[in-house]
Amino acid sequence: MLASRRMNHPDERDEPIPDAADEPADGDDVFEGDDAGESGARTESEPGHLGEPRYERITPGSFEAERHFYPRVLNAQLHSLVRFFLNLSRERIIHRYCHLNPRVHPDVLGAILEAEPRYFRWSGADLLHVTTETGRRQMVVVETNSCPSGQKSMPTYDEHDEQFGYRSNLELAFMPLLRGRRLPAGELAVVYDKNPMEASGYAAAMADLFGEPVHLVEFPEGPEAEARVRFVAGILEIRDTDDNWLPIRCAFRYVTQRPWNRIPVATKTAILNPIISCLAGGRNKMVAAKAYDFYNGTLMGTGLAIRTPETTWDVSKREIPLWVQRLGGHAVIKIPYSNAGQGVFTVTNEAELDAFMDADHPYDRFIVQSLIGNADWTSHTRAGALYHVGTVPNAKGRIYVADLRVMVCAGPGGFRPLVIYARRARAPLMPKLGEFSSWDMLGTNLSIKRPDGGWDSDTGRLLLMDRKDFNSIGVGIDELIEAYIQTVLATVAIDQMAQRLVSTKGLLRTKLFRSLNDDDALMREIMSESVRAP
Repeated sequence: MLASRRMNHPDERDEPIPDAADEPADGDDVFEGDDAGESGARTESEPGHLGEPRYERITPGSFEAERHFYPRVLNAQLHSLVRFFLNLSRERIIHRYCHLNPRVHPDVLGAILEAEPRYFRWSGADLLHVTTETGRRQMVVVETNSCPSGQKSMPTYDEHDEQFGYRSNLELAFMPLLRGRRLPAGELAVVYDKNPMEASGYAAAMADLFGEPVHLVEFPEGPEAEARVRFVAGILEIRDTDDNWLPIRCAFRYVTQRPWNRIPVATKTAILNPIISCLAGGRNKMVAAKAYDFYNGTLMGTGLAIRTPETTWDVSKREIPLWVQRLGGHAVIKIPYSNAGQGVFTVTNEAELDAFMDADHPYDRFIVQSLIGNADWTSHTRAGALYHVGTVPNAKGRIYVADLRVMVCAGPGGFRPLVIYARRARAPLMPKLGEFSSWDMLGTNLSIKRPDGGWDSDTGRLLLMDRKDFNSIGVGIDELIEAYIQTVLATVAIDQMAQRLVSTKGLLRTKLFRSLNDDDALMREIMSESVRAP
């Protein structure tokens, strides 16, 4: 099959890939049945947004693992090495990392891991396992998310605690946020726009922790956004089945698609994570790149740094071909405010670049990053070339690109890892370009957005941290430690940026934000409530 000649956009499904997507990697189950997608991979579907947004009242004692985990996760056994990593004390992690990186002082790393973020208390980073031309391996941060998925994909650490990840996140990051804070009178809620499996899991765990009902409310983007959720004087209100508008004192948020166009920065209702964490980098790749750069400046001389692909920000559309050429004709172009794998375009030839340039895009500014490919086709940067380590070769000798998602949370005791899982690309990583499209070889996201606004998830490419999948990923204890530390560093960088962007009155400092992210289309989206006191 020849490489696709249309734009490599993850919203679209290509024709089936022979001998790649149709053939599971070592350790994958062969799936057959009505749920198979066009590529033959397993898919999980979420309803679209046709009609009124969904509402459910979750009562204590209603947590059912079958509703909140993928079926294959329920029977999975956590790999012993991953269990060992999750059981490591902070002191042992620091000692091991500093032993391998002698320029890093234990006190400096300890202070970072023990810090409590002000705004960004729950995050997840996507990392790539790469190597240099001289064989030096490292973990590279591709993206940091402010509403990361992953609980449904994580085998339980303790078989007697089915709520482990859900409950731990709420206990360590959410509940401490409420202590000592003046909250409005009201009830509890979980609001979401996708991933109802995990959103409902958090709602059920929250109901048990607080001992009271929790309102689980869909909050989609679009004209129906305010059908069940609204903000009045900074207080979140939800509409129940009796058409009563109920004030909410605190809420857990799983709203991922441009959340700033319907949730203000300044709220009296306590929300985890607050919208400022999205604008500061959790859902804004433009500001995230600058946050990483600023924080790396403060880390100079410590031996620590956030590792990312070489990044150029604030790029206008007409400038993009110049930056692609500078990187040797191989690059990744990103719409800064998209997520779930949407708005990411790999460019390895003129046809792919022309397809991007011919398309209409909703924003004025873009990010151009170096592309990490195979040894013979990758971007050339000032720091040299990086290429994928990839999975362990399967029985046919095929290596696949895989990324690692590391979810962390933080509270008064500092950071701790919560969830780890991996995702592999659809097509094997080839030594030469041409047989498969670059996106099929490099794109690892599982989310597929449907025309009706709903989502599919290609779970056939999900790699669990269990005894069956983990060994094929090709990472060990030191890579897990480095991935965790890189995730924490990226989270701290975004939290520090969030602190700079909030005034003493809790409002968005719009002049500073515009100087960092001068995009009129984005500024029009941000709720007007974000720039005035509630």
